[in-house]
Amino acid sequence: MKAIVLLLDSVNRHYLSAYGASGISTPNIDRLAARSVVFTNHWAGSLPCMPARRDMLTGRLGFLERNWGPIEPFDQTLPEVLRNHGIYSHISTDHYHYFRVGGENYCQQFDTWDFIRGQESDPWVSRVKQGERPEHHLGKFVPQYELNRTQFRSEEDYSSPLTIQSAIRWLDNNRDADDFLLWVEAFDPHEPFDLPDSYLQEYGDDYDGPSYYWPEYGRVNVPDGALKHIRKRYAALLTMTDRWVGRLLDALDRYGLWEDTMIVFTSDHGYMLGEHRFMAKNVMPAYNEIVRIPLMVHMPGDLHAGKRLDALTQNVDLFPTLLDHYGVDVSRCRNKLHGKSWLPLIREEVFSIRECALYGYFGKNVNVTDGEYTYFRASVHEDNSPIYLYTAMPTTIGHYYGTDHIADPGRIEMGPFLSWTGFPVYKIPGDNVKMKDRTQSFHVNGEYIRQHLLFDIREDAGQSRPLRDEEAERRMTALLREALMEHDAPKEQYERLGLS
Repeated sequence: MKAIVLLLDSVNRHYLSAYGASGISTPNIDRLAARSVVFTNHWAGSLPCMPARRDMLTGRLGFLERNWGPIEPFDQTLPEVLRNHGIYSHISTDHYHYFRVGGENYCQQFDTWDFIRGQESDPWVSRVKQGERPEHHLGKFVPQYELNRTQFRSEEDYSSPLTIQSAIRWLDNNRDADDFLLWVEAFDPHEPFDLPDSYLQEYGDDYDGPSYYWPEYGRVNVPDGALKHIRKRYAALLTMTDRWVGRLLDALDRYGLWEDTMIVFTSDHGYMLGEHRFMAKNVMPAYNEIVRIPLMVHMPGDLHAGKRLDALTQNVDLFPTLLDHYGVDVSRCRNKLHGKSWLPLIREEVFSIRECALYGYFGKNVNVTDGEYTYFRASVHEDNSPIYLYTAMPTTIGHYYGTDHIADPGRIEMGPFLSWTGFPVYKIPGDNVKMKDRTQSFHVNGEYIRQHLLFDIREDAGQSRPLRDEEAERRMTALLREALMEHDAPKEQYERLGLS
């Protein structure tokens, strides 16, 4: 059996034709959609990038226990289970977070991996003297990226095209093999939205203001002309990435892989491009633009091609789905899985695999949807207490939880605190941790996430009209409480959220 997972980062599904977009050119994703089952009610779990990947690779939601971090020693991962059953796995990626402190042990789970350099702040091009921010520039300016982008002399040199070229070479070398998983992971269309100008010309971009290709996280703080420009840059980058997705699909054509290969296309999370006057992710409520993500599953031989499924699904379902595809018994996994296989849905053996989807960022709102309503539950305490971080590897985005980031080491405990594993972990009080990245901070409630919010997403897909419906809120609160139990939430989460 064979499978390919194609993961693009930060895909706002409202920019895809398969989900109703118009005016955005993604002919190759459309081509894949035509040969796939398109899931219309698919949701992220833990946010943002690395928490989402831990969810997918372990089949468990992690955001109730810790923030951005590595694969833990007690995690049982998808590649590990596949290896134990004679199935080879390879990853081609330019997602440089895998190789930062806080991103340990992800790629190393695969039998082999290929890392393409140059995205974002990847310390790749080395110069002692770095450039200074230009006088006329909007958004982020990262000197390291300015050095990296000097190596992008043509479209083929950009990191995501190189990533897909790497995956194609792997198929070239292994086209006659069986029993493999190829995980293809391109960082684009994640910011910075950097690409050849020719793609912007396709979108009629006439922006003549200061350089702007890397948005800040938070409230929109640029003129409307710049906002229009950054949206076009995002669309153009998605179009460029789609072109290279087409090259990968061409390889499937050449080698006849459509006949015997499952292909999964999805994203880790979405991205806000001015909706609700917010940009990016992390600091605002987890609106649908961030958490309702694309999912397409091509079944071998084009079985069920063109079907659209409205059943509620989530990213943690990828793990058991792939095991199901390979004929591996999920009940023999060491850790309890939170995900459920999609295959019974696709084959119409069942019409639902979950009552709700639970999602969020560690230490921020905990959110739940039943596919008709979404409910954002904030902490009921001003100081966001109590909140504890549980880990056997005290690292996070870009740094260790060392002497510079732990206020009082004497307050840290160690023991088998997680109900689902007997492995000893550090229990670190949330107010004891100093975060370098403000967008990842969980010390106190952020200014935009201090209240409970309820939306009817059937009538208000844009989530512009919060409901005042006590009966519906009680029902969603009860659903949230049940979901916390099902997902092994630490007991303090109930107190933090006022659900004790």
